Amino acid sequence: WLFKSEPETWSWDDQVKKGKRGQEWDGVRNYTARNNMEMDGAYDVRRRVFLEDGHGSDTDRFDTYCDHLVVVDTGENRVVGTYRLINRDAAQAVGSWYSETEFDLAPMMQAHPKLSFLEFGRSCILYEFRSKRTLELLWHGSWAWVVQNRHDVMFGCASFEGTDPQAHREALSFLHHNARGRDGWQVRALPQMRGIFEPLTPDEIDVKKALRALPTLIKGYMKLGAKFSAEPAIDHEFGTTDVLVILPVADLNPRYVNYYGANAERHAA
Repeated sequence: WLFKSEPETWSWDDQVKKGKRGQEWDGVRNYTARNNMEMDGAYDVRRRVFLEDGHGSDTDRFDTYCDHLVVVDTGENRVVGTYRLINRDAAQAVGSWYSETEFDLAPMMQAHPKLSFLEFGRSCILYEFRSKRTLELLWHGSWAWVVQNRHDVMFGCASFEGTDPQAHREALSFLHHNARGRDGWQVRALPQMRGIFEPLTPDEIDVKKALRALPTLIKGYMKLGAKFSAEPAIDHEFGTTDVLVILPVADLNPRYVNYYGANAERHAA
């Protein structure tokens, strides 16, 4: 979706025929974790990435109930990248969505009771595997999971470094005025998670400066057609300023749907 290369064409039907492991490729492949060893591999990647970035714990109460997409190095048979996927059943089993630790999702969920939501989080890739190829596999696997399970909305937290939203005032103000969720997609931070943030007026925003200040991933989500929370939340545990990303499948930029295939039939390799 975001990072582009020249992937080979791969039929989704052919992929299914190969079974859960999929096709053996030279290098890396993607699928959902199937056993405790692969789950431990996903946790190890998260621990190494979060510790490398100076963060703390890498597991929580959600992990037991959710699905874990993993990218595996076939040469060493080890997990090198992972994404955590939480559907409504998992959220009900735990008692909440992960994002509800920071944001009030109730108005959005109540406005769309018939839609299937999928929450993304804990995206990690080992440093030595941070290439377009690995990212392609992670994103393609995510899209394939959405298509296969007929989810309607993808969402999750995205972060700015640090816990002072005023340090990112230009970029956050740009999101507030130009990409805020509206008409049933409004989301606000929980009162106890809000920092001091007063958005600039539209006339005060230097658009070029704001776009340069946006994290690459958030800019990528914007290109996909995402909406964002009206205000940031402060995650003191991880030392970040977070926004909620909301991406209805119906609003996906056709360019990216065509790239990976409406049925996820184009395989990134």
